[in-house]
Amino acid sequence: MQRRTLLHLGLAVGASLALAGCGFRLSGLDHPVVTLDALALAGADSELARQVVPRLERAGTRIDDQAEHVLNLGPERFRERRLSVLDSGPREVEMTLTVPYSVQRRADGAYLLDQQRLEVSERLTVNNDELLAQDDLRDATRERLRNQAIRQLMDRLRALPNG
Repeated sequence: MQRRTLLHLGLAVGASLALAGCGFRLSGLDHPVVTLDALALAGADSELARQVVPRLERAGTRIDDQAEHVLNLGPERFRERRLSVLDSGPREVEMTLTVPYSVQRRADGAYLLDQQRLEVSERLTVNNDELLAQDDLRDATRERLRNQAIRQLMDRLRALPNG
C-alpha cells in the first residue's frame, strides 16, 4: 500500500516537473492585471460593450470619460455558416462573433492598437423540430462568444504600456 502511494506521488511530481520544464503555465496566473490605470470607452452601444466595463473594473482599470486612452469598440456582428449538407434533421452550424476595436491615445490621437478585430467562433447543432430550444441554444452560444471575445480583448489590453 505504501509503495503504491509513493509511486503515485512520484509520478505526480515527475509530471509537474516535466510540465514546468517545458514552460507550461496556467493561463492568467502569472499575468498582471490590465496595465492601463484608466480607460474611456467609445463606440457602439452593444451587449459586449456593457459586459466589458465590469471586467475592466475588476482588472483594476477605472472607466473614465476623460482618461488618457480611449477604447473604441465597433458593433458586434454575429454570422452563422452552415456546415452540414442535409436539409432535414439536426444541422451543424458555425456561429462567429466579430467586433472591430482600437485603442487611441487622447493627447495626440495616435493609435496604440489600430483597426484590430476580435473574432471568435463556435460550432453548434440545431434541429428544426425544436425551435424554442434552438433559440435558447443560439442565445447561450452568443453569450459564450461574447465572453471569449472579452477574454481576448483583456489579453490584448494587458500587453499595452501604461504611459
